[in-house]
Amino acid sequence: MLQTNRNLFISAFTLFAVLIIAYANHFQNGFHFDDSHAVVDNVHIRSLGNIPAYFYDPSMFSADPTHWGFRPLVTTTLAIDYWLGGGLNPFWFQMDTFIWFIVLGLLIFFVYRNLLKRSIPPTWAGFMALGTVAWYVLNTANAETINYVIARSDVLSTLCIVASLLIYIAYPQKRKFGLYIIPAFVGVFAKETVLVLVILLFFYILLFENELSIADLFRKKNLKTVWTTFLRILPLLIVITIMQYYALSKVKSIPGITNPFIPYILTQTWVWVHYFFAFFLPLNLSADTDWSVITNPADERILAGLLFVTWLLITIVKTSAKKETRPIAFGLIWFAAALLPTSLAPFAEVTNDHRMFFPFIGLAFSVVTYIGLLLIKYQQKLKSNLKYQYILAVFILLILGLNAYGIHERNKVWKDDESLWLDVTQKSPLNGRGLMNYGLTQMEKGNYPTAGLYFEKASQYLPYYSTLYINIAILKGATGHHAEADSNFKKAMSLNPGTFDPYAFYARYLHQTHRDTEAIKIDEKALQINPYSSLVLDVLMSAYNDLETWDKLAETANKKLVLLPDDPLAKAYLAAAQKKQMLLTDANGRPVKLTTAADFLNQSAIYYNVHEYKKCIRACQEAVKLEPKNADAYSNMGAAYNGLGQWQEGAEACKKALLLNPNHQLAKGNLSWAENKLKSKR
Repeated sequence: MLQTNRNLFISAFTLFAVLIIAYANHFQNGFHFDDSHAVVDNVHIRSLGNIPAYFYDPSMFSADPTHWGFRPLVTTTLAIDYWLGGGLNPFWFQMDTFIWFIVLGLLIFFVYRNLLKRSIPPTWAGFMALGTVAWYVLNTANAETINYVIARSDVLSTLCIVASLLIYIAYPQKRKFGLYIIPAFVGVFAKETVLVLVILLFFYILLFENELSIADLFRKKNLKTVWTTFLRILPLLIVITIMQYYALSKVKSIPGITNPFIPYILTQTWVWVHYFFAFFLPLNLSADTDWSVITNPADERILAGLLFVTWLLITIVKTSAKKETRPIAFGLIWFAAALLPTSLAPFAEVTNDHRMFFPFIGLAFSVVTYIGLLLIKYQQKLKSNLKYQYILAVFILLILGLNAYGIHERNKVWKDDESLWLDVTQKSPLNGRGLMNYGLTQMEKGNYPTAGLYFEKASQYLPYYSTLYINIAILKGATGHHAEADSNFKKAMSLNPGTFDPYAFYARYLHQTHRDTEAIKIDEKALQINPYSSLVLDVLMSAYNDLETWDKLAETANKKLVLLPDDPLAKAYLAAAQKKQMLLTDANGRPVKLTTAADFLNQSAIYYNVHEYKKCIRACQEAVKLEPKNADAYSNMGAAYNGLGQWQEGAEACKKALLLNPNHQLAKGNLSWAENKLKSKR
């Protein structure tokens, strides 16, 4: 036994080392997709003081009102990550998820070792449980969940389910205290899948403690046992139901429920086939698939799916009949039960690779148990034949090694948005959202022709998607096609008038093109829909600053400071409002740090070139404060006044420049321009 435990420990340590190596290149992977609104733009995770509010205020979950959900446990861990990293440092977010993943693997081991001891020799139970964990944690498909920060909800909810199951199985004498309910109670705050635990516990009691087969459940003599089992798990069911009701009551709407129910359900049978084979061959993983509902019930994929579900049910019934094969039945029940939540609710996304995370625990258990029973059956041949031992070792190394390599490669795909969405366009070429998002990465790089090409492709599949038209409008604005930019922003607003995004990005565009009065009007609509958006508040502050509307600037800055008390930009704008002195900012809206007259003079030229004439004047005034005899500052000031059409002020500034430097050619030209304009007005 001592030697067995030593070998088990060495195997576990080796597995841990391989897992670290497989995921070593993922810790700096960035934020993607829904991470943008739940993490990157979510101001509420930036203060640990908000943690209590996560548990009663759904608006804390996301920066986007259309995604205001209720997963306070997830949001709490994100806030802690933000605090540990001192901001949006991907390492801490990725490390956090990875640690929970390791803990989950440990819990799975102890659950399955306890189960297997009831059916097979104890010397084999530990290694088979470890084999289950190995195939699960090193399965390439799970990299889709581990790399996707907001998918931590799957990790945490699954961990809580497994923890409850372990407490119930390992500590039967403590059941009367209800300790096993505590992790499930916590898990509801991570994701809605915790209700699956009731199904798992129900079948665990019947299969392993009452030693009944699935067929036995329908015999009259066993109905009392079935009823008693139900009563045993009733406290758990009541607690989870109450907590689930509380959680759902906090959510105003559930996004994504758009597909017709019956076709969606039938399509899921084919999706189950896809998931089943992906466990063995995770070769075509995609962060955002292009699958759609199959509307024809006679489609061969539906027929194949129905045959698969039938086979699955028959296999569960048959394997539940014998004590040694009941773990196989339980694993398959786990696989099916874990898929039910996303199979019965007609989500917009027919399939999603991170949905395999929870079900694969059961499938790994069934597959490894089946292989283990074969090894037990032929163990004498194995012991006596070195060739078979080598074949077995190669088989194990091949499975785990290829999966570890697959994880390493998927980590590269998840590195940044460009690599991720390029992969999506290749794996899911009919996915308009994927095409759009890849185009967006090209637009951010300034590769406008390529971005336009991908946006055009996306419009073929998403003709009514407002986000696409926002991005097209931004592209048109960046390339100087302002009429088309306006048209596309307005189309986006008409397609989705209840969301803040079209208004927010249109307001930003209007502000960038110096149409501040229009920008404020549009931005106020965005603020009504989403009062927590940093983008909306930042654009408003910048517009009020440019218009020198000090009262409104102070009011808006204070709104931002309520959300983010330490926000440096809001503090700077508030100080500017109090001084009634325009804040100088760069192209990204950040306050510029200037110390010398030369600094202010150079900045004034930058402002002039982008038609920020008021800021140009402000920078020149600061330069003159530091160097009162700076002719260039007065000349630039005069040019800016001319740009605003304030000809008298322009002429006076140019005259001051010429007093300091009579040969200043730019001042002469700007003075002549101003005087000619003044003469024409007389």
